Amino acid sequence: MTLSASQRSAAEAHLRYARELGIFDFYRRPVDAAQAQAWAVDPTEEVVVEAETEAEISPLLASQPIAAQEPLIARAQISVISNIPSNPYTGTDKAAALHALQQEIGLCMRCPLATLGRHTVVFADGDPNAELFFVGEGPGADEDEQGLPFVGRAGQLLNNMITAMGTSRQQVYIANIVKCRPPKNRAPEPVEANTCLPFLLRQLDIVQPKLVVALGATAATYLTGMKASLGSLRGRLHDFRGDAKLLITYHPAFLLRDPRQKKEAWADLQIAMKHLNLKPAAAAAKEDS
Repeated sequence: MTLSASQRSAAEAHLRYARELGIFDFYRRPVDAAQAQAWAVDPTEEVVVEAETEAEISPLLASQPIAAQEPLIARAQISVISNIPSNPYTGTDKAAALHALQQEIGLCMRCPLATLGRHTVVFADGDPNAELFFVGEGPGADEDEQGLPFVGRAGQLLNNMITAMGTSRQQVYIANIVKCRPPKNRAPEPVEANTCLPFLLRQLDIVQPKLVVALGATAATYLTGMKASLGSLRGRLHDFRGDAKLLITYHPAFLLRDPRQKKEAWADLQIAMKHLNLKPAAAAAKEDS
């Protein structure tokens, strides 16, 4: 069978993705024509979508209908997590290990984002030995230009949140689900997020934080492996990789659009502070005076 140019490109992308997961052997099974026909999708069929409210899910995930997005994300993400068990770094130089991983990623061409306008692969920022690890959705325009995560308006708010927790940006580690900017800041497509996720998990395994904070619905979806409202996931710690715990809260960009939710986000951060034995900046300053 001769593949078209688009089919060949898609097949090559899938093979690269599989190799990143450590899958090298492929076996062909006979196709059941009757079953294939039964699974065929009618492109003219109308899909009815029930949208969620902003209070339940960040608008950053709403670039396509939720009902159409949910099954694809959930199935793909659960598969990826099950194929990448925790493998904690046992060396002594975490900074060198992270640098080696960054060099391995290089000018990444593994997913469609490489050819959709990105300028910089935004690896991460912060302390390789951090106990607190923040994960956002993906770089924006400022991040794409500067090569660092969370440096725009949302990043300024995140810096304020970190300071209020009684720590500093230099003492935490910050990364994203995808390392390249999606066009027009849309949410990452499943193939993009799942291609990049193994590298994020390796960053997590090197840093070995005590707590990971997922910022927004996209980060929550891909780190938990399930699609659920933020309201159902917030307010408690979740078991995660190795000994790390996972806390889910609102993305700073969402808080800029709806400042009323800052109180709820602060309640989430207080859970993180208690887990890490951090004192709020105001309380720490009072004790020092």
